[in-house]
Amino acid sequence: MKELKIEVNDAGQRLDRFLAKAVPLLPASLAQKYIRIKRIKRNGARAERDTRLETGDVLQLYINDEFFDKPRQDNAYLTVAAPKLNIVYEDAQILLVDKRPGLAVHPHDGAEYGRTLIDQIQAYLYQKREWVPRLENAFTPALCNRIDRNTGGIVIAAKTAEALRIMNQKIKDREIDKRYLAVVEGTLKPREGSLKGYIFKDAVKNRVYVTDSPQPGAKTAQTRYRTLACANGLSLVECQLLTGRTHQIRAQFAHAGHPLLGDGKYGKLDKRYDRTYQALYSYRLDFCFTTEAGCLAHLDGQRFQVKQVDFVETYFPAFQLD
Repeated sequence: MKELKIEVNDAGQRLDRFLAKAVPLLPASLAQKYIRIKRIKRNGARAERDTRLETGDVLQLYINDEFFDKPRQDNAYLTVAAPKLNIVYEDAQILLVDKRPGLAVHPHDGAEYGRTLIDQIQAYLYQKREWVPRLENAFTPALCNRIDRNTGGIVIAAKTAEALRIMNQKIKDREIDKRYLAVVEGTLKPREGSLKGYIFKDAVKNRVYVTDSPQPGAKTAQTRYRTLACANGLSLVECQLLTGRTHQIRAQFAHAGHPLLGDGKYGKLDKRYDRTYQALYSYRLDFCFTTEAGCLAHLDGQRFQVKQVDFVETYFPAFQLD
């Protein structure tokens, strides 16, 4: 329990608004709950959230010590109240989350404090008391893969250090088959095949360029695809990454003359369609382990898939995901 004494400059404020300033890591919804259940008191008695504070009042705060810390990037999870994760699968070791388009996976310049996917996952595990930071020496729940802000789909999070180490190695060894759905402009010929080329990255412009022949600094890139449906000048394709380069699917299809619908970076926005970001979704994961998997052995042979993809329902309503 901590006590805060109200001084002259704090008087006249509502209790809830004072708490937002004095304890910025405490989410507003949690503060209201704590006021309601009397874990936050005024002068030893219950108070209402709109109670006006007076000089000399003493607040008793029965809340966890970590909420009194200073806001930093590594404690942003504390500011997230009751995150609504779309969980595809969860066990004691990992968490598979269907990330919505528009949500950044990690903090970056301009990202709203506490509003990235990793913040939400850490908040979720903290609130379940599966992760208690003050009892850990160094480990924090972490993401094993990442996808672009405006790409949706399954992201893998490790809940333990062992799971993180093993999953990262499985991804590196390509023992996880990741499949994407995309809507591209035009009709692919052939309907099924591979896109092969070389990709080099311009870090300043945050984009990549594709060439058909080797270039200094370029890396090989290969994407296998198959057409699932065609309608109204668009094609729904399933993509399998045989290499994992930045913006690989987006750049390779644009280079082949079939940019992704809504992708203004590698194509042009089509005014006929109400879409301003790429129609791309990491919709399926298959765990195909060929080496020892330790605490993740139970995942071998399992497949996980999202239930729905917005652009499939919008542009190919007759198509059903398996």
